[in-house]
Amino acid sequence: MLLLDLATVAPRDRADAFHHALTDSSVPNDVVHEEPASGIHARMRMWRVGDLHLFATRNSGFEVRRTERHVRHHRSNPIVSVSLQPEGVHRAEVSGARRLLGPDDICVFHELSPRVYGWSGDGASQSMMFDMHRLGLPVDVVVRAAERLRASPLHDLVLAHLRGVWRDPDGLEADPGARHLASATTDLVRALLVSAAHAEESAEVRSVMDDTLLTRIMTHARRHLADRALTPERIAAEHAISVRRLYVLLSGAGLSLEQWLITERLGKAQGMLAAARYDRLTVAAIATRCGFSSPSHFSRRFQAAYGVSPSEWRRLKREEAMGAAG
Repeated sequence: MLLLDLATVAPRDRADAFHHALTDSSVPNDVVHEEPASGIHARMRMWRVGDLHLFATRNSGFEVRRTERHVRHHRSNPIVSVSLQPEGVHRAEVSGARRLLGPDDICVFHELSPRVYGWSGDGASQSMMFDMHRLGLPVDVVVRAAERLRASPLHDLVLAHLRGVWRDPDGLEADPGARHLASATTDLVRALLVSAAHAEESAEVRSVMDDTLLTRIMTHARRHLADRALTPERIAAEHAISVRRLYVLLSGAGLSLEQWLITERLGKAQGMLAAARYDRLTVAAIATRCGFSSPSHFSRRFQAAYGVSPSEWRRLKREEAMGAAG
């Protein structure tokens, strides 16, 4: 069911329509739009698969803030939302802990926990709503598990299952097996939350997490290169380690974090400048998408690394492409 399409709403009414649609599907929130004057767009849809409610949105940059005051007005039968982030880099903050979320992450929110959530630029989210009583887990277990889902050996299995459900929600909604699928999905999510909540108690899991820490840090950083707030402090906090341990770990691998991030960002920018699909983006826009603080800083770094300016590199690659086509 189509819940909202802001393309059909007058620009002056879009913020109110967005807020109404979002609040109607959950408890109250404060919503702040990245470009409230003219840049708001959104398309929201809902499905019911068995007793599971599915909600998908694709919209411009925004931030949802749920405070203690909002939580006090929760519905009588609260929910746990489990979402995937198919597009964009999502930001979440719960109990002062900040996380960045990408396409390989599962995001879990308990409706009774204050939080901040959103993204910059265009993004998309796919959420499943689980009845808190059906899950049968206390609030503190859900909140604790949400912070360390990747510590569970069930994470990738559940991620694959959730992606499968989202491949064709229209077809699943009318399928005679929908009720059983919803029950199985609830069981899998419950198993993941219980596993993650107690994962640190397992010596085997701790060993695996320690052995893969550097790989996970680098993978995480590559996924979030566009975030200019990707600081050593943020990276360390995301992996529950101290900044000192982060630098010791990288030093042992012969890496300088700052230089490695610059190299990765320049490489990403180089590829975008050469790709025809990004022709509509200015050099400044590409610099922003690759996490550089300013176009001039980006240009200086690019020139120093490759011997040509970003604009010259783009021109050369376009000429090469035209020559190959001719």
